[in-house]
Amino acid sequence: MCKYTKMFRELRQVLRAVMLSRKRRQRYGLKTVGGLLVFLWTETGTSFKSLSCTVAAAGPWCTEIKKKALQAVLTDLKESLFLCPGPCPEPDPEELCAFTDLYGSLKLLVSFQMIDARGFSPELLAHLESFLHTFSLANAGIKTHLKFKFNQQTLQQEFRVKIKSKVAKVDQPSVILDVTCKTQPPECVKKGCWCQGGHPVRGDRLPLSIPAQVMDQGLYGELSVQPVTLLSPCVLQYPNLETQLTHIQLLVYSPSNVPVTGPSTFFQIIPAHLDCEELGCHGLHCSSFKDLVYSGGTVYTVEQENWEDPEQESRLPSIQQSVRLFLFLQHSDPFTSQLSDDMATEALIEHHLEDILSNNRQAVTAALHTEIKNVLKAQNRRKKDQEKLHSAVKVILSSSVSIVSCSSNLDFRNACLNSMKVCDTHELSASLCESLKRVTSWKFIPKGKCYSAQMKEYPESNEPTRSEI
Repeated sequence: MCKYTKMFRELRQVLRAVMLSRKRRQRYGLKTVGGLLVFLWTETGTSFKSLSCTVAAAGPWCTEIKKKALQAVLTDLKESLFLCPGPCPEPDPEELCAFTDLYGSLKLLVSFQMIDARGFSPELLAHLESFLHTFSLANAGIKTHLKFKFNQQTLQQEFRVKIKSKVAKVDQPSVILDVTCKTQPPECVKKGCWCQGGHPVRGDRLPLSIPAQVMDQGLYGELSVQPVTLLSPCVLQYPNLETQLTHIQLLVYSPSNVPVTGPSTFFQIIPAHLDCEELGCHGLHCSSFKDLVYSGGTVYTVEQENWEDPEQESRLPSIQQSVRLFLFLQHSDPFTSQLSDDMATEALIEHHLEDILSNNRQAVTAALHTEIKNVLKAQNRRKKDQEKLHSAVKVILSSSVSIVSCSSNLDFRNACLNSMKVCDTHELSASLCESLKRVTSWKFIPKGKCYSAQMKEYPESNEPTRSEI
């Protein structure tokens, strides 16, 4: 595990150098498109196989990189950080052809040796996939690729982003988020009536005070955190649909927009400091260490109130939703002018992040409480509206069945039973109840900002439809 920690530190340092170099010269409005390739490969040596890593970049997103300053920083990194001494072999150019065919000539190519390949395990690949997926979530304009060649076997993965959304940050370049929702719609959803994306909401920026002992280590300037919440799947087009929040994933990003890895003690114990009663949920529980490693960030399970509602079984299943809460660290210091200064500053922020968060415990806890409360507030408002709707449905159902049952017109009664494809009034009540639930719960109101897509049409069924009601 120690080797993996060092390996990720190396890769993160390279990505940090690239992102900070670009950020120093980034112009507002510049297109952030292009590709990033992380290629892990082995080359047979005289006594062992070493695992090498190549980071390649191409496309408009890296045109702002100041290559001379970046190269100086990367040279220092190779001398001070990387594990394997000596020159690093370069990858076979043919291995990069597919990447350059997509994005054009390479603007950046960095290679370094990481670990003895004999220590490789599938766990390494899982860690790397999780890290790059988290990276791509907040850098959606850059198409991130992972290529792995080991023992003549080649694995490739592209972290595809179908739907992107730009979120403005105060005094900072905008961040482009991956808001694609992979949740499949229920079968009853009509073609083209399901939002396949989410709608990020920017919270209030929170200034963070730097502890005195951290200042003594050389961290100065202004530090803050910008929260952004993303709820998915989006059900704005279905105002009557019941929803249930099940998970909250918290992701922290450094000022370079590179994910901060590793479990955080501060965030693991944060549920104990939240007022769950005010939030409107029964409790929050942090996932296990193993879950945190593979999911990225910190994940909380939302415990729901277990009400024994005799009518609950007669309702349609609720749609389970989750929240992704991004925390973007932001730092500014007028006295840092070199890329190496930014690298050192960001390393200090991450190294002392637990101390910084603890020093601002009350403010950070209040900010997280507000973000979660705003999400749950909308859900609780839905529940109240749905209770009114269910009461109205019961009146409609009772009245409709009563009219049919009490009618002395045999033709009218038979017509009602035949239209609902039932044999008697008892079956009529059950069938009408099911139809009313579907009609009311799946009431569709188009929203211009939703990413509706053409969904697969499902075959016709024999169940009652809206027209039958």
